[in-house]
Amino acid sequence: MTSRHDHYTPQPYDPYADDDGSWFNSDGRPPQQQPPQQNYGYDARQYPQQQPQEQQPYSAAIPEQPRSGYDDQPTYALRTVQYQQVPDADEEPDYHIPETPEAGWDMATSRRRAWVSRAVLLCIMLVQAALSLRLANTAFQDEALYLAAGHAELDHLLNGTDLPRDYAAYFSGSPQLYPVLAAMVDAKFGLAGARCLSLFFMLCTTGLLYSFSRRLFNERAALAGTALYAVLQSTVVMGYFATYDAAAVFLLALTTWIVVRTDRAPVLAVLLAAPVAVLAVGVKYASALYLPTIIVLALLTAWPHKGRKAFARMVLLAVGIGGLVAVGMYTTDLMDGVRQTTTNRAHGTDTTEFLLEQSAKWGGLMFLAAVGGAISYVRRSRMNESPLALRLGNPGWRWRALLGLLLCGTAVLAPAYQVHLGTVVSLFKHVGFGLLFAAPMAGVGVTRLVGAHFRYPQLGIMLWTAMLCLGIQQADWRFDVWPDSSKMISAIESHVDRKGNYLASTPEVPVYYLYDKSGHNQWHSLFGMEYKDAKGKYHSGDGAYKAAVKDGDFDLIVLDGLTNPRVDDIVAAAVKGNSHYRLLAEIPFRNANGTSEYRIWIKTS
Repeated sequence: MTSRHDHYTPQPYDPYADDDGSWFNSDGRPPQQQPPQQNYGYDARQYPQQQPQEQQPYSAAIPEQPRSGYDDQPTYALRTVQYQQVPDADEEPDYHIPETPEAGWDMATSRRRAWVSRAVLLCIMLVQAALSLRLANTAFQDEALYLAAGHAELDHLLNGTDLPRDYAAYFSGSPQLYPVLAAMVDAKFGLAGARCLSLFFMLCTTGLLYSFSRRLFNERAALAGTALYAVLQSTVVMGYFATYDAAAVFLLALTTWIVVRTDRAPVLAVLLAAPVAVLAVGVKYASALYLPTIIVLALLTAWPHKGRKAFARMVLLAVGIGGLVAVGMYTTDLMDGVRQTTTNRAHGTDTTEFLLEQSAKWGGLMFLAAVGGAISYVRRSRMNESPLALRLGNPGWRWRALLGLLLCGTAVLAPAYQVHLGTVVSLFKHVGFGLLFAAPMAGVGVTRLVGAHFRYPQLGIMLWTAMLCLGIQQADWRFDVWPDSSKMISAIESHVDRKGNYLASTPEVPVYYLYDKSGHNQWHSLFGMEYKDAKGKYHSGDGAYKAAVKDGDFDLIVLDGLTNPRVDDIVAAAVKGNSHYRLLAEIPFRNANGTSEYRIWIKTS
């Protein structure tokens, strides 16, 4: 037997060789003519070289190497593969590549996009409703005041009953508007029903905000701005707070929606917004602070479509609103309330630093998002991710700068005004009024932060989560500021009737809960009093409380040690050792600021 390998491995193929029918060796040089006894061996043994044969023509089959003189297995050589020739450039190919869109975010409106946006908006509104409905406490003194006044106004309108007080002289809104509506709901569904009325107004506000933000920019910016606005403390609290703030915000949003929606309509169509704007001012006088913004917005929204004719639109809206406001103010008895609560409001003692700090805490994140959106919008107007958007005509940078300045500047109107007044009262609600107008720009800021095609979604999620946590914490704190009055009402209910004279730290609360047993004119507060004693001597201020308690003028005294601690101490000192009164109950309570207690005295003789 002979020693041999079981197989043969051919030499590497050089692709740069000439196609002359011969093969190259591994070193890339053509084989040289070998001497007659050249050795080709697989091992140490030597075999004689076979004489070259004539080259056979190439066939399609795999060529077989010629056999040696020994009984070896046949081996197979590599062969070149003939590739398909590439057609010339002028020849038409047999197939075509289908056209594909330039970007995934299509510019064209579609039913699918509309329904997806509405579904996301519905989720946002459900979150907003859940955040508001989770709040719980008994009636706040402002809620109790407006609801009790509404019941009194209803009795006056339906039965001709005299009003216990001139509510129009000191209310910051018309007592014939929201209080009457809320009292009608309260009579049927109670305090929860009146608060759900506010929730309805705030949910409608969210829907309107989405609508006009979408028309100003696009769906993504509208959804982002709406999502931020829905979790603000002011939005959550006003959504379950039976005051006229929610109704006023809704009417301002409706006015803005009409102005934006009619930007391409005939100029006269803008007058549809005038009566709604005047109604917003009637519901809450402070709403007038935002009317200039709406009037200028009428100009800016129409300018890209109407040019100089947009000035006529702005003037027409201003004249319409001004004329209706003037007629309303001078044909009603509301001017005293306007002066006392708005134009000539007494100045407080809160510092500018404190007010700015509170404003930043309640709306600073959203305001920063709005400012960032305005700056980025001025730098780049393109709102659509599709490259086709580059071919569209966009408003100039001056127009964009004015729009950003208008919307963001409106957010600082309420804080600036309250810094001027030096008071923090109602600032947490008024912050939400201004941020309603800044929300569209905040939506632009979020979309630019996230990037095209949701490149950095985690940034938008982080911002929204931070605002959500702040909104929940601040809303919970806000609803825990006042004490739960249910035990106090139970303790005094049997001692109240239509003939008594009563003193309380927050008289509005027992007036509301015991409306069937007492009237508003029977209750006195700790914020100013006038008293005339039996000798005809006139007393005012702190002296009035001391003299009235000394004479036993009050049939019931309820102090909470929280609303006005200074006067509380004066009244408590006057009651101490007074034979006209005895202590009925001490009811402890806990609120956001700590612990205190209700102290209740009743008249013994």
